[in-house]
Amino acid sequence: MKKISKYLTAFAVLALLIAPVMALKTSAQVADYDSTFGIDVVDDNLGGALGQSNTDPRDVVTRIINIALGFLGIIAVVIVLLGGFKWMTAGGNEDKVEEAKKILGAGVIGLVIVLAAWALASYAIGIIYNTTQGV
Repeated sequence: MKKISKYLTAFAVLALLIAPVMALKTSAQVADYDSTFGIDVVDDNLGGALGQSNTDPRDVVTRIINIALGFLGIIAVVIVLLGGFKWMTAGGNEDKVEEAKKILGAGVIGLVIVLAAWALASYAIGIIYNTTQGV
């Protein structure tokens, strides 16, 4: 039961962090398109009924990579916060402090890996853009 509670808590924290980001819609987006729900945007990106897309595949791949790495970064930060919370609530118990240190270490290593992956992906995508500019 305690393990399920941990997963539910982690899921709730993650949902609370992601939900506002997903719900945001800037006034520039609303001003550019007539549709309130963004249906015109989806139709334009999919190319209408003919399936001919005006969106560059490089842009689509870049967005997918950035979104995936963004979610992984959020998860790594939540793990670091969880480790810090465990450390604060350890109450001087050395076993709990050691467990919290392991969680913090894993979260920091995960965050470093995500940042390195983002840097590498940004570099590679930049090279691909420059190489295929005239195509």
